[in-house]
Amino acid sequence: MARGATLVYYLLAAGLVAGQGIYSSKSPVLDVNAKNYDSLIAQSNHTSIVEFYAPWCGHCQNLKPAYEKAAKSLTGLAKVAAVNCDDESNKAFCGQFGVQGFPTLKIVKPGKKPGKPIVEDYRGSREAKGIVEAVTDKITNHVKRLKADTLDAWVQESTRPKAILFSEKGTTAPLVKALAIDFLGAIDFAQVRNKETAAIEKYEVTKFPTIVLLHGSDTSKYDGEISKDTLTQFLSQAAAPNPDPTPKKAKAKPSTTKKEKAASASSEFSKASEKHKSSDYQEHMDHASTVILEDEPPTESPIPIVEHKQKPMVVPDVAPALPTLESASELRTSCLQPDSTHCVLVLLPAKKDATSECAGTAADVLAGFATVEDKYSKRKANIFPTYAVPATNEDTTTIRKVLDLKSEDEVDVVVLNMKKRWAKKYTKPSFDVKNIESFMDDIRFGEGTKQKLPADFFTNPEPSSESTAAMPEPAHDEL
Repeated sequence: MARGATLVYYLLAAGLVAGQGIYSSKSPVLDVNAKNYDSLIAQSNHTSIVEFYAPWCGHCQNLKPAYEKAAKSLTGLAKVAAVNCDDESNKAFCGQFGVQGFPTLKIVKPGKKPGKPIVEDYRGSREAKGIVEAVTDKITNHVKRLKADTLDAWVQESTRPKAILFSEKGTTAPLVKALAIDFLGAIDFAQVRNKETAAIEKYEVTKFPTIVLLHGSDTSKYDGEISKDTLTQFLSQAAAPNPDPTPKKAKAKPSTTKKEKAASASSEFSKASEKHKSSDYQEHMDHASTVILEDEPPTESPIPIVEHKQKPMVVPDVAPALPTLESASELRTSCLQPDSTHCVLVLLPAKKDATSECAGTAADVLAGFATVEDKYSKRKANIFPTYAVPATNEDTTTIRKVLDLKSEDEVDVVVLNMKKRWAKKYTKPSFDVKNIESFMDDIRFGEGTKQKLPADFFTNPEPSSESTAAMPEPAHDEL
């Protein structure tokens, strides 16, 4: 959808009244209310995006085409829903979510406990592409990424059927993540790269992508049309997909106090909504034939935030900072032991405003890696430990010298593996999230140029004055 003042005509029902929703029963957007939110969204294993809107709000009408387009794109992958906050029965419910303006978008993803999802504010683009990318990024990944030498052990872990995707890609597609959720607990999913020749030969894979289904003593292969329906049908020969959660049994009736609080919240919401609605609603009814689509902030609405014991948790926008290895002893204990495996080090310059060859200040680099660490942590996905190492740490001089890094005036990122005695430098063009994730994937799948470490590289277990002594020239090799 074009940004700016793009004119789009809407054929609106002449009899539109307050409280009537803007999404019809034929819309790909799921109509959610205070009664069915728990069963349709909170109890679901799938990620959702929920719009809180009012029919008389011009910005909500502007968002509708992009939101419906996003809903079509996300069909079978995630849920796209909307709550009409102008409906009397939803007013207290919208207040519990702390809605301050229309439209408000929130991404809801499964939490650790069933029925207790994590709710995040969506602050991205109001175009279909931006919405789709944000939601697919939040889909929980239950797909194991394996190599040939770990595949057999995984197959033997349980008696459940196994679905193995052989792919040329290192990342897991949203469709595969969604299928793993559909069959969660019924079929285990894994992904193997096309470079794992031993596994490819064992399962006689000749094209990519191919899904191999192991169920009992039977082995089936699928390399046909890639779609949700065809793959679901193929996988269903081993197990039935999970139905979406059904509503819970009715709880005990709330006490009089709770009823009074709910009634009060609804009453306050109604008053605020009516006061706010007067000008927008009348203008909407007077000019219902056309709507100007513009990139504007949400319509403000002084809706009260209703305090509630079950108010959804909102995740902070700022990712936790990376741990810092201030001293040589901390660095050696964390990353430089003889049996230490992958360890990512962000070597900081003496000057805080210094930049890197990959374009970015030290703060930019740290923020990028912190974001990726936080992202993987929330997904419960494994990621290599990453540390910030200031220039005052005496061991950085040795590391920079041996790895032939430019100087202490730049930000450098390296990964060390003391157990296998190699190092790898960060050579991506920038430190944005996608490039950092690509760097982590390169490490995980053993791709890219690695540098052999000298035999005497940090063999002394304790820091000493000799730790900065000259080291032999590093050897470069493809491992």
